[in-house]
Amino acid sequence: MFFLMVLSGRVLGPGFGFVLGSVTMFASALLTGGVGPWMPFQMLSMGWFTMGAGLLPGPDRLRGRAELLMLSAYGFVAAFAYGTVMNLQGWVLLQGLSSGISFAPGAPLHENLLRFLAYVLATSLGWDLGRAALTVVLTLTVGGTLLRALRRATRRANFEAQVTFEAPEGPSRSEAPHRTYITYEPK
Repeated sequence: MFFLMVLSGRVLGPGFGFVLGSVTMFASALLTGGVGPWMPFQMLSMGWFTMGAGLLPGPDRLRGRAELLMLSAYGFVAAFAYGTVMNLQGWVLLQGLSSGISFAPGAPLHENLLRFLAYVLATSLGWDLGRAALTVVLTLTVGGTLLRALRRATRRANFEAQVTFEAPEGPSRSEAPHRTYITYEPK
């Protein structure tokens, strides 16, 4: 799922990417029964993840292998960033466990950072590494084909409506007959 968010964010841009990432996580949670206090954090994190792909440089001029390498590198780093945001949310909520890795309110910053690092290593490093590696592999193998398909679909869908302003030629039939039009013609 993450590699699709990277590619979609790249093609559709940061604004639509943020909405797409957030709504995708919401729909995923509803379909899989994963609704809980972590869901807003997942939605926000995935929105940032997808928006970041849309903010990468050179969307019009960077194509081919260089673009796939850039998207793979971004996907690798962003997969860990996603995991870190999710860990921050869970780590603070687990403070009642009073273990050596839980958040300690009032403790010095360096002590809590060590606890957080231990928490990440003990709970989610394997998931984050797997997510990052799979994102890289799938982006490099099928990314080019999917980027072309997404770009073609957005061109054919024509998401940007052409706005034109035309002056009215006269009173329309739907207007009330009591209206008077005054035109001013400078001399």
